[in-house]
Order: sequence, then C-alpha cells, then structure tokens
Amino acid sequence: MIICVNLWINAFFRIKGVALSKKILVVEDDEKNRELVRDVLKYYGYEVREAKDGAEGIKMAEEHMPDLILMDIQLPVMDGITAMMTLKNNPGTKGIKIIALSAFAMKGDKEEILEAGFDDYITKPLDTRQLPGIVKRHF
Repeated sequence: MIICVNLWINAFFRIKGVALSKKILVVEDDEKNRELVRDVLKYYGYEVREAKDGAEGIKMAEEHMPDLILMDIQLPVMDGITAMMTLKNNPGTKGIKIIALSAFAMKGDKEEILEAGFDDYITKPLDTRQLPGIVKRHF
C-alpha cells in the first residue's frame, strides 16, 4: 500500500511539473571531491549531476537547468570564474545560484570570489556536516 501511495504521489507531482527534489550540478575536476559532494547531497535527497571541467559545466547547466551549481575555481579547459561569468551573462542561466568551491583560504580570497559574481563560497577540504546547510540556504 505504501509503495502504491508513493508511486501515485511521484506521478502526481511530475504531471503538475513540481520537482520532488532540487537539481544540483557539481563542477569539480577532482574525482574524490566530486564523489564526496555527490554522496552527501544524494543522502539529503538532492538530484546530482556532475561535470569535470568548466566547459562541460556550462554545457550541462544549459541542458539540465539545475537549481544550484557547486563550481570549483581551478578547473581544466575553462576555470570556474570564467565558467560562472559565462553562465551569469547567459539570459537562460543567469538566475542559477552558483557556489564556489575553493582551496583558496587566504585572507581576501572569499571577498574576491564573491565580488567576481559567485553567490556563496565554500572552502576545501569540504566539511560534510556544513555542506547540506550551506546548500539549503540557497533554496
């Protein structure tokens, strides 16, 4: 009976166009960091997509229109700041919140990254206890 009710609820919300879980795109070149973020976010019920570089991140953001993007700063092919600026300058993706993931933790780094246009900033190594709360603030 419970399974039938859950299937009905899921079908109802899909028909009405209401997302049951928020979509998050993780743009991170380090496989271990990507896996860690993905596992934590999935545990909390988020739908997670992944990209390995800035160019792939832009393409996936345009295709999948996530509710939030977690973007590393130092990425191959295209760095995270350039990718973020590209998305913020695109009328189709400019409304997506983008959180920077950065190993830069020196004084002034956070301010520079936020001034560049990111909506928030998370330092690495990631604190898996704080990550869900930071993400939730943006919904």
